[in-house]
Amino acid sequence: MSTALVTGAGAGIGYAFARRLAARGHDLVLVGRDAGRLEQFAGVLRGAHRVDVEVLPADLTVPADLGRVAARLADPGRPVDLLVSNAGAGIAGSFVGGDLAVELARLDLLVRAVLVLTHAAVPGMVARGRGAVVTVASVAAFLPGGTYSAAKAWAVTFSTSLALELEGTGVTATALCPGYVRTEFHERAGIDVGAIPRVAWLQADRLVADCLADVARGRPVSIPGRRYRLAVALLRHLPLRATAVAGRQRLRMRER
Repeated sequence: MSTALVTGAGAGIGYAFARRLAARGHDLVLVGRDAGRLEQFAGVLRGAHRVDVEVLPADLTVPADLGRVAARLADPGRPVDLLVSNAGAGIAGSFVGGDLAVELARLDLLVRAVLVLTHAAVPGMVARGRGAVVTVASVAAFLPGGTYSAAKAWAVTFSTSLALELEGTGVTATALCPGYVRTEFHERAGIDVGAIPRVAWLQADRLVADCLADVARGRPVSIPGRRYRLAVALLRHLPLRATAVAGRQRLRMRER
């Protein structure tokens, strides 16, 4: 039976991944900041699916915590076959005149933690000849929408580059690029979602199912929802000034 480690497993997309993987028979390592919530979820998953669930509380912006999670991923005696780097947070407000400490903390979470954990997990997967890495990015990666978009663009480029490097090893890398998903994310980021049309929303469970299907196919980028795939295809062919309109709209929504 294989083991999956999911960061940001306490809610939203992370917990949807944990539920789906447990239902498929995967043992789990749940990583997040809220130990109480993780323990509660772990109990539910153990009871419903009879899988082993390990709880690993960690704040991935804290070097010591990040190091503990990396060590768990690199432990040859307890191999992890699927890493889901989902932990994330939005960045409210503009970069100019903004709080540099907040920006650096988000950079640690969205970029540095992904890099460190992937670096810890992949060598063991390659040695075993199997495994997968899923990095949760965003359709924001394709928009000039501030440092959040920049971090997600890094995640997409990192994942696609890693996918090429891993060809022939039995290990895959996939960047998941969702649009708006009904989770706690927007509330925590202070984003006003009142103006977002109903048709724009994705459901976390369906998104995860679609992503795991793309992982099984070895696709380096997973964009759930036909409307978002069409939007990204269009954005890739528009001039920068045109895509900046959508990027500015995203920034205004974060500032409300």
